[in-house]
Amino acid sequence: MNSLRAAAAVAATAVSVSIAAPAAAYPVDCAILLCLAGSWPASAECAHARAVFIARITPWPVEPPLQIWNCPMRASLNREKAPMERLFEIALRDEVGALPQSPGGSHPELYLAQDRADVDISDPAYDFVRSIHVFQIEYRRHRNRDGDCNTWSTVREGTYGEQGDFAWARSTPARVPPASAFRPGTSCSDYWFRGVFVDWTDYEGTYGFEEVRY
Repeated sequence: MNSLRAAAAVAATAVSVSIAAPAAAYPVDCAILLCLAGSWPASAECAHARAVFIARITPWPVEPPLQIWNCPMRASLNREKAPMERLFEIALRDEVGALPQSPGGSHPELYLAQDRADVDISDPAYDFVRSIHVFQIEYRRHRNRDGDCNTWSTVREGTYGEQGDFAWARSTPARVPPASAFRPGTSCSDYWFRGVFVDWTDYEGTYGFEEVRY
């Protein structure tokens, strides 16, 4: 939807990435969420968000590229607003650190969830979060002096659950998407590959990927 792409561009442009701790973790993950949904629109903030997204999959260690639990999507006094509207509100505040306060001076609804979004994101509108897949690939193959073909590989796959929780699981070379530069082929020629591959689809279903060799 073009309106979401435009909104993401405007919102991401408005995100400040230089506010003081402890809120410093919020804007970059809100920006990643918005910019990813909008297919990384051109802006300094989206460029920074994408750089962080890629840096997180650059060893070592390999981290979840989107850490949605660091984006306070509940930080709104209007409980009737949809989560994405709340997110736009967070990103579009004139001063990111100036959250609405209760008479007692606290920030109602502002807290970080533990390894998952702090609101329900099971709606299909958030499928772009669950579309993110991370593959950490190590593969070696060579023929020894006796003519035997020796192959060693370890692949793990990182996926996002219904509420944005991230988990690693063992995987196989066959699961690595064709967009990766990983091309072992079927012969027994010497081959070595080590890298981290991440792919996703944005809110409109457009495919994207990045790969870091090391």
